[in-house]
This record gives sequence, structure tokens and C-alpha cells, in this order.
Amino acid sequence: MQSAVETLSPTRVRLTVEVPFGELKPELDGAYRRIGQQVRVQGFRPGKVPARILDQRVGRGAVLEEALHDAVPRLYGEAVEQSGVTPVAPPKVEVLRMDDGVELAFTAEVDVRPEMTLPSYDGLSVTVDAVEVSDDDVDEQVQSLRERFAKLIPIERAAGDGDFLTLDLVATVDGEDVPGGAAQGLSYQLGSGELLEGIDEALVGASAGDARSFQTALVAGDLAGSTADVAVTVRAVNERELPEVDDQWASDTTGFASAEEFRGDVRSRIDRAKRMQQGVEARDKVLAALLAEVEVPLPESVLTAEVEWRRSSTEKQLTANGLTLAGYLESEGKTAEDYETDMAEGAQQAVKAQLVLDAVADAEQLGVTDAELSDQVVRRAQRAGVAPDEFAQQLVAGGQLPGLVSEVRRGKALATVMAAATITDSAGKTVDLEALRDDNGGGVDDVETDDDGRPFHVHTDGAVHYLDESEQ
Repeated sequence: MQSAVETLSPTRVRLTVEVPFGELKPELDGAYRRIGQQVRVQGFRPGKVPARILDQRVGRGAVLEEALHDAVPRLYGEAVEQSGVTPVAPPKVEVLRMDDGVELAFTAEVDVRPEMTLPSYDGLSVTVDAVEVSDDDVDEQVQSLRERFAKLIPIERAAGDGDFLTLDLVATVDGEDVPGGAAQGLSYQLGSGELLEGIDEALVGASAGDARSFQTALVAGDLAGSTADVAVTVRAVNERELPEVDDQWASDTTGFASAEEFRGDVRSRIDRAKRMQQGVEARDKVLAALLAEVEVPLPESVLTAEVEWRRSSTEKQLTANGLTLAGYLESEGKTAEDYETDMAEGAQQAVKAQLVLDAVADAEQLGVTDAELSDQVVRRAQRAGVAPDEFAQQLVAGGQLPGLVSEVRRGKALATVMAAATITDSAGKTVDLEALRDDNGGGVDDVETDDDGRPFHVHTDGAVHYLDESEQ
């Protein structure tokens, strides 16, 4: 086989491949076997029909075309290996000639990873927020736990902000019930703003047994954008009674011997959580510093695919939450042009990060072991709530396993850069990433949950973010 590489742009090449016909024998034999299994000829068992008879029955051209389906991918792969280029997208193949018994020639245009010059990692320096745990931080967490164990006490007075109301409500549009717009025995904290726009104003001052009504704009469902009339009946008004944080409550509720010991544990947990956040900030800033030092052109096909993936993913999430793109943009105060600009900029940054981290992984000769891959499968299966074997089967069936391998490899590449970079906090103290790794049993380069149960994960571009409740 002979192959040649023509550079069309910094991110695209054309491979020209010429192969003597004799090198196609494995694929040609395979084509005859497959076609022979499908053709029935009297006097011959399936799969035993001679080639010359198959040529007469189906035509030599059909056999050659079948052989090409297997031969071209194999020969393309060999040409890529010989050329040393790194494809980042499927090729566009054009068969130039298929001279029976003589030669096969084809071209393959493909986007490739561009050449780039990586900076010295130890020259990267970033500053992150210092970890400080204040008494207010502790008080906030303690207050949250107190609210979780609070009791609701029925009261006779009029409702005010912070009270919990038991409600029956019905929403209608033009006299017709709104699908899913009725509820009975609904518990709602007045002033929280978590139910319907206008309900807080309508219910302030209401007492048990009162009926109120108001209008609100629907933001989801088939009637999104319509104005609904909402009738509400207050069944009960309850006041929240918070427990006192004393030694007895700490012992009964949290298992600690004293309130002081409990508050100490809260402070320790907050400290660990903030250090995890500090590690996330360090990751993001080191990645940004690395990307700022590298100039790299972006392959057009990869960029287009990333934009389309992001657009599709956003639309699916909106649909799953009963929202429209127009409604989402209105709530965010953005135009369609803003949306497209943000989408394009995010895709550009993600693709650049992928290319640069892949280059780092190559330069450092990083690989992914079976144990590392299995560890990631187990972690993600736990987060998805399925068995690891089932999750692994889903990855294989969906063709997503190579993508997971790439994510893990990029995470290792970024961890390598972080280990060499200088990371200090705003107080001038060096951030100890190894201590963070030991404290969490894995480190910021893994998919983890911190000690307060806050899960975070690594994006394909190497960035990390904490998951909100809808993603957990």
C-alpha cells in the first residue's frame, strides 16, 4: 500500500491511498462468503457456491462493492497510522478508481488534531480563594438542621411570612381547569416564592378557612404564557417551632455527646467542603491558565458537532422541565443572538480544552488502566442508581465507552498539569492538593462526593462543577 498526506489546512488533511488489488484478497473472500450465504443455487449448499457462479448471479461489481465496505476502513486506518496524523472526526472518503485485478485508489479528507506547542507546566501560576470557616457559616448549617427537625404548631392568628399553610387550590384558564393545576392538602411556606407568582401577596393575612384568589402567568406546560385564575382555600396556618441546640438535642438528634462537639463537627465538615470547592476552583483556573498559553486552531467539524450537541442537550433539558427555549431566554433576559453567541463561545472553549488536554496526555504518555476505567464506571453507576454491569453495558451499547476513556485520560492530563503548577490561596499559602486527595479518598481529578454529600464531576473539557439536586 502507498499513501500520501496533503495538508489542506492546519486542521484538515487529505490522505491518498493506492493499493495493489492483491491486498484486497481477505475482504474479497469475505464478500464472496457473505453473498454466498444469501444466494441459493441448485446443487450447492449455502456458502459453497463457487465464485464464478456468484459473479454470474449477482455480478462482479456487487462483490467488489461489498469488499470495499470492509477494505476501505482497514486501509484508511493503516494509512492514518503510517502518516502519524491524529483524526478527530470521521473521514470523507472518495473512491478514485477500482480497477478489477489491478488497483484500488481512494482519498480520505479528515479533520485532525492541529500541531501545538505546550507551555512548561511549572510556569503556570494561579490564585484561589483562601479557606475560611466563620461562626456565621457554622450557624447557618446548624440553623438548617434545626429547621429540618422543627415542629409545625397550628395557630389561630393571620398568616405571615415564614408560616406554613395547608392549602387547597385550583387553577383555571378561561373557566377550564389547568391540567395538573389542582392540589389538596398542599404544604407551603408563605414568602418562599417557590409556588406561583402572586400567591404570597394573596395569602398574607389569611386565616384558616379563608378563601382567596389571584391571577398568575403560567410558565410551563401546554398553556405556558397564559394567565390563570387561581382559587385558594387555607385549611390551616402553622408556625414553625425550632428546637434548642443543647446537649440533649445534640445527643438525641446527631449522636454527639454535646452541642459543642456537634458544632465542632459541623465546622470540620464545612472546612472539608470549602477545600473541595477550592480544589474545583484550582482546576478551573489551572485549565484556563493552560489554555491561555496555547494557540490552537479548531477543527470545524468538531466545533460544529459540539455546538449541535450543546444545543440538543439544552433543548432536551428544557423540554424535560416543561419549558420552551423562548420562555427560558425571556427568564434569563437573553436574546436568541445572545444564546447562539454563548453556545458558540462555550463550544470553542470546550473543544480547545479537549485538544490541549489530549496533547498533554500524549506528551506525558498517559493511559487509562482497566482499574481506573472500572472505578469510573462504578462511580457513575452509583450516581445513576444502576448496577455497574448494567451501566457498563449501556456505555458499550451506546458507543460511549471510548468517550469515557477520553474523559478519564483528560482528567489525568489536567491532574498532571495541576501537580506542576503553582497554586496559592489569597492569603499567600500554597494549596496542598495531595491533602485534598487524601481527605476525599480520590481527589479533584476524580468523580467524587465531598464529605457533606455534595457530588461533583468532570466535564469532557476537563472542567469540574458541583451538581445541583436535579442532576444528582
